[in-house]
Amino acid sequence: MKEKIIELFHQITRAKSVFEIYDKLNLKGVDDQRELEEALRDLVEDGIIHETRKDGYVLMSECSTLRVGKISVNKAGNGYVDINGPIDVYIAAKKLNHAIDGDVVAVDTYSNHGVLEGRVLRILKRDIKNVVGEIVRLKKKLVFRPDDEKLNVIISLPKADISKLVEGHKVLVGIIKDFGSNHYLGSVLKVIGHKNDPGVDIISIALRHGIEVEFNESVIEELNSVPTIVRDTDKVGRKDLTKEEIFTIDGDDTKDIDDAISLRKEGNLYVLGVHIADVSYYVKTGTSLYETAFARGTSSYLADTVIPMIPHQLSNGICSLNPEVERLAISCVMKIDEKGIVKDYDIFPSVICSKKQMTYKNVNKIIMEDQSVEGYEPFIPTLKLMNELAHILREEKTSRGYIDFGLEEAKIIQDASGKAIDVVKRERGDGENLIEDFMIAANETVATHVSNMELPFVYRVHDIPSAEKVESFTNLVKQMGYQITTDLRRMTPLTMQSVLEEFRDKKEFSVLSDQLLRSMKKAVYSTNNIGHFGLASDNYTHFTSPIRRFPDLTVHRLLRTYFFMNDMSLDTINYNEKYLIDVAEVSSEREVAAQEAERDVLGMKMAEYMEDKVGKVYKGIINGVTSFGFFVELDNLVEGLVHISSLHGFYNYVPEQLSLIKKDNSVRYRIGDKVTIQVIGASKDTGNIDFELVEGDNNGDQE
Repeated sequence: MKEKIIELFHQITRAKSVFEIYDKLNLKGVDDQRELEEALRDLVEDGIIHETRKDGYVLMSECSTLRVGKISVNKAGNGYVDINGPIDVYIAAKKLNHAIDGDVVAVDTYSNHGVLEGRVLRILKRDIKNVVGEIVRLKKKLVFRPDDEKLNVIISLPKADISKLVEGHKVLVGIIKDFGSNHYLGSVLKVIGHKNDPGVDIISIALRHGIEVEFNESVIEELNSVPTIVRDTDKVGRKDLTKEEIFTIDGDDTKDIDDAISLRKEGNLYVLGVHIADVSYYVKTGTSLYETAFARGTSSYLADTVIPMIPHQLSNGICSLNPEVERLAISCVMKIDEKGIVKDYDIFPSVICSKKQMTYKNVNKIIMEDQSVEGYEPFIPTLKLMNELAHILREEKTSRGYIDFGLEEAKIIQDASGKAIDVVKRERGDGENLIEDFMIAANETVATHVSNMELPFVYRVHDIPSAEKVESFTNLVKQMGYQITTDLRRMTPLTMQSVLEEFRDKKEFSVLSDQLLRSMKKAVYSTNNIGHFGLASDNYTHFTSPIRRFPDLTVHRLLRTYFFMNDMSLDTINYNEKYLIDVAEVSSEREVAAQEAERDVLGMKMAEYMEDKVGKVYKGIINGVTSFGFFVELDNLVEGLVHISSLHGFYNYVPEQLSLIKKDNSVRYRIGDKVTIQVIGASKDTGNIDFELVEGDNNGDQE
């Protein structure tokens, strides 16, 4: 039916009503009419057909200014619609037409001083099912208030549900009825706990992003059949590497260890072994464990809380490459020359026994400070050889265009009760880089091996940046008083690398690096191998973290199917060609959800840390400018808003200059400016931190 409708619309030029379409298609009876209406609804939701205000239908491609996409609403109430184009469409709050964060909408677009803006014409799809919020008292009554400020809806709860709750309860609510005008009836699915209970704040955010925190009964039941040790029958067909010098390097508090490494030299060749936990051996297709891992897509690391993709009995137990115990692995052993080129490799199932669980902190003392660490003495020569190879690999990646943005990450320090007591920058040394370099080498080797065989596969891909976003970045650079000397006419990884290097010694490097990163597209999972722009890699996948990422688990399953079991039958290939598309799409979606949850937890914990810092003065740098103010980042990466209403005088927002400029042009605030601020407010509940400029501190550009 959908194909017939589209074919009809290619033959007509004006909008048609349901009845006109019904007649044109020579349909008969109520059943045909019902099928037609259902097909039209689907086509409208998919953005293929546009439904006019007069209940007519026309091809979306015939409407030059109309676009369809998912809308994201910020805390100020303004929206941005992703239309799968080079730039998003800006929607002012008053033009949302009741659209809420996450809706798929049809928008009418127009240009406003070079900025693509629009208004929401119609909400095509709303996927509001479960909502996390708090029970609050309003006019002597207990009511439900969604945690997500961007979710501009009212959700009423039955009296029977409210009677069992108290003020401060965090609850998960399911939507059961739509009253219209963003008003819903809900039912309490789960009482998460009281907002002051340890851990409830983080779990609430996880549930808000659709991250399940508990495993169902069928998963728990299947765990009873999972062994706790490697049995002799498990070793059949595997290469025994238990006598090899293999060890792991991770953070101090890592419990789910999925990668181990080894290294030796054969003449001029480095023989690098990357040994990855064989999770697919235990998490088999058709089981609840597998289906749950598929649905979760990834483990979520939220401050010091880990919500695992697979249960701890596996992730911290039989699948974790713990020291001095046998574990099943899939090994990628590469022979690498002195220029960092992989000359030969082998990928095979193995049994390993890690000789030591090392930490980045101690490894860095050895390879960066030439110290001796107790218990590490036998491994020092190998660690230094590994550092030598890691630098070779990094130099090889850099020579082909690998882009190191040098972005810093914040780490939340919490006390025993889960309260944020400090925010610090994550340390990153040669040890962290070493593991990254080795894992990238293994990921590229595995991806290249499968790509050469032209078999269905899941790749990690990263598309080239859009010309429009690169142009926006160059305009920003000009506004900051710099010139880009790199030729941007042909966009390659080396081009982007060269641009970044031009500003590495500038005081605004962190801001410029962040803005350049934002100009690039997001890396995703795909069965279509377009390469990885940021890594300057023709073939890339995720193979090295199957405990915490479903695509890696899938890659292991495919390696076993294609190469260890030699199953490259037509049925297997046809099945994977279709199934892997779903794996890539769902995994990409769940990765975004986990990243958003991580960002929200970070923001919430930063606000909690700053709650008792009201009145304190800090120096920072402007890293974002909007129509309602600008954001300032402090040295510890805490970010707060200086609202436009707190500035003295009237200011205009000039988007093409990413600046707020005083009406008389005497003062300008722009990205990269250093300012002195005072903390005037912080709220853990909203995740907001408010700053105010300190007067007389020469803030902003004085014209």
